[in-house]
Amino acid sequence: MSRPSWLLRTHSLWRLPRLTKLPLGAEIALILVVKIALLTVLAKTFFSEPQAKKMRMPTAQVEQHLLAPASESASPASITTNASPSTSEVPHASH
Repeated sequence: MSRPSWLLRTHSLWRLPRLTKLPLGAEIALILVVKIALLTVLAKTFFSEPQAKKMRMPTAQVEQHLLAPASESASPASITTNASPSTSEVPHASH
């Protein structure tokens, strides 16, 4: 009885060459370390700073906009900034 062709192709996938002669667990760990390092370099290179200085906003203004209730309109005129944001209270949305 001959084996089906799909079974032969599946069996050949198990015989792919390994990257190193290390044990499988060590090889997987090495690949993960390289992947994390690559992602870190990409994140620091492309996402560490905004493209323009004008894109920066005061933290208190962003918090007030994000945490405001949905029924209020968040027009730029209604958003105020305090000189000392540590003494002001930020309204929290209830869930």
